[in-house]
Order: sequence, then structure tokens, then C-alpha cells
Amino acid sequence: MSETLNAIRKLIAESDVRVSEHGYDELAIDKILVREIVEGIGDAELIEDYPDYPKGPCVLLLQHIRDTQSVHVVWGIPKGYCRPAVLITAYFPDPKKWDKSFTRRRS
Repeated sequence: MSETLNAIRKLIAESDVRVSEHGYDELAIDKILVREIVEGIGDAELIEDYPDYPKGPCVLLLQHIRDTQSVHVVWGIPKGYCRPAVLITAYFPDPKKWDKSFTRRRS
């Protein structure tokens, strides 16, 4: 299990969450609600873990909203800090770039 994901889930449970400007823009484009993403964190599937990302540890997750829609979500924690959980971006994955499960990139 990812330490970053565990920390993010804990921060979200404590309502210690921020959404980046880019995140708000992407959510608006795809008409995804922040609430849908936050509420789905418990069932999120880890796709990629970036514990040493230059801007701070982050994870790429697969989440589902509206019962069936797959969404990729990037959550992070700012470098040098232990809070807040930052929703960096969320978007509907491109089927041309991902396998049918949206968990593996196509070559």
C-alpha cells in the first residue's frame, strides 16, 4: 500500500483538502463535482505512486463516479509539508491512451 495514498485518505477524512486551480478547471470541463471525488476516495484504486515527485508526493488513482464512470484523479501533498491533501486534477481517461480497465497505459 502507498504511504502517500494512506496519508491522503487520512487528510481527506479530517477535511484537510484543497483543490488546485488546475484541478478546478479540469473538474469544470468534465462537469465533475469535488464532492464526488472526495466521497469516492475510499474505493479508489492506485494506478501509479510518485513518492519522490519534485513538487511533493502524489498518486494517480482510478475512481468511479455516478456508479459507472471511470475517473482518473491525481492527489498530492505539497513538498516539505504533511498537509493538506491537494486534488491536483481529475478527468475522464482517454480510451485511446489506456486499456479497457483504465489502469494501464497503452504502448
